[in-house]
Amino acid sequence: MTVIDFHTHIAPPWVRDCRAQLARDDACFGALYADPRARLATADELLASMDEAGVSASVALNLGWTSGSMCARTNDYLLESGARWPGRIIPFVAVQPADPDTAAKELERCIAASARGIGELRPDIQGFALADADRLRPVVDMATAHGLPILTHVSEPVGHVYPGKGAVTPEQPYDFARAFPEAVLVCAHWGGGLPFYSLMPEVRQALARVFFDSAASHYLYSRDVFRVTAGLVGADHILLGSDFPLIRQQRAIEEVRRAGLPEPDAIAILGGNAGRLLAQGGGNDARE
Repeated sequence: MTVIDFHTHIAPPWVRDCRAQLARDDACFGALYADPRARLATADELLASMDEAGVSASVALNLGWTSGSMCARTNDYLLESGARWPGRIIPFVAVQPADPDTAAKELERCIAASARGIGELRPDIQGFALADADRLRPVVDMATAHGLPILTHVSEPVGHVYPGKGAVTPEQPYDFARAFPEAVLVCAHWGGGLPFYSLMPEVRQALARVFFDSAASHYLYSRDVFRVTAGLVGADHILLGSDFPLIRQQRAIEEVRRAGLPEPDAIAILGGNAGRLLAQGGGNDARE
C-alpha cells in the first residue's frame, strides 16, 4: 500500500540554531516556535520517520513566514530536499501574499525549481485574507496554471486554545473556493469543521475542488472524524496528514487504520487520493 503524508514540516538546521532570534523577528515563527519544546525537524529526520513508519512520500510544507525573504531562504532548503530525494519529499513552498508582486516572483522562481505546491499559508498571521481575491489572484492564477495545490491552515472557531491555533476559520476557505473555483485548495486540520457545511447544496458545490487533511487530528477530534467526514464530503476528498514533527507519522497512520472505515476508503485516505492529486497537478473534480 502506498502511504503519502500530505502534511509535514521541515526546516534547515540553521533555523533550529537561530530559533530564539527568529521567534523575535518573525511573527508567524514566533507564534509557533518561541517555545523551545516545539519540535522542528530537518529533511533527514523526516526521512528517518518515513522509513520507520512505512511512508512512501511526504509533502514537506514550509512555514507561513511573515517575511518574504525568509520564505525564499527556507524555500531553497525544501526545493533542495525535493531534488535530493525525488519522489519521497514533495516540496511545497511558502509565499507572502501580503506583497503580491514579490510573492508571484518567488512562486515563479520556485516553480522553475520543481515546487509541487504552495503551503502552509497562515493568512491571519501573514496579514492577508483568503477572501481577498484581488490580492491573491497573481499567486492563485499562477498556481492554477501550473496545477499546484494550495494548502492553508484552518482552525476551529470553538474548542480549546492551543499554540498556533490562529483565527482562520471555516468561512474563509469557503470564500476562497467561491472566488477561485478552478484552484485546488487543501484545508489543514479538517478545515476547522468546514465539511459539516457541505450538507448545504451551495457549499457542497463550492467545495468541489477542496480537500481536507487530518493534520494533528489526535489533538483535535475523536477518531470518528474520519468516518463522519467521509460521509459528508466523500472519502476521496480526505488526505492523510500527520503534522510531523508535532505528531509521529506512525501514530497518524494508525488513526486511519483504526477508524472503522471500509478498506477502499482507508486506502484512498492513506495515499490514493494524494497520489492522484499530485500526479494530476490538482486533478479533475473528484465528484464528476
